[in-house]
Amino acid sequence: MANKLEMHPDIPLDLPTNERIQAAIAHYGEDVVSANAVTLLRAKNAGKDFLLYVGGRHALGILEGAPALYWPELWGARTLLHVWTDSAAPYVVVGLTNQAWRVREMCARVITLRELSVSPKLVRMTTDEVPRVRSAALNALAAQGTAEHLPAIEQRLRDPDKDVRRSARAARDVLRERLAKNDPAGTAAASETASADTTHAESATPSE
Repeated sequence: MANKLEMHPDIPLDLPTNERIQAAIAHYGEDVVSANAVTLLRAKNAGKDFLLYVGGRHALGILEGAPALYWPELWGARTLLHVWTDSAAPYVVVGLTNQAWRVREMCARVITLRELSVSPKLVRMTTDEVPRVRSAALNALAAQGTAEHLPAIEQRLRDPDKDVRRSARAARDVLRERLAKNDPAGTAAASETASADTTHAESATPSE
């Protein structure tokens, strides 16, 4: 094959993602891995070897000529599930509006894990055109939302996608439980206010 890449023999292309990233940390150090992850998320070049560590055999195909599309950005975001630097936060937030839905979804997962407070953006994401992104936004909102975000979550109880409806129910329950631990009286009042809308939403939900 004319454009076959001569890669470093120690890069573990076929290991699971977590093991490849741990190998990258052992090779580069955690600070470099987190910085390079941000570089990829920003759609910039972090080097061929690093791309192979985070993307595995799929990355090898890209380096040999397959279309890159959004994959390096996705791998950069995914790497931030395993390593972290606070300087990554603004780029993860920007990634919530990436044109590629897989990047938006992954950035929402990073938001949840790293506890980045961006509830207004997550509310907007609950109406994303892609069901998996809506579900990821609901999961993140459950972890950081307040009582004022319950209506946005409960709105998705009528979502046309059954998996999103399940995510909405789970997110509603998690948020209510979390709020009850912090402010039982306030949560009870909020629940009473929302109960009529919730009942209507569930009654209007398509059967599963």
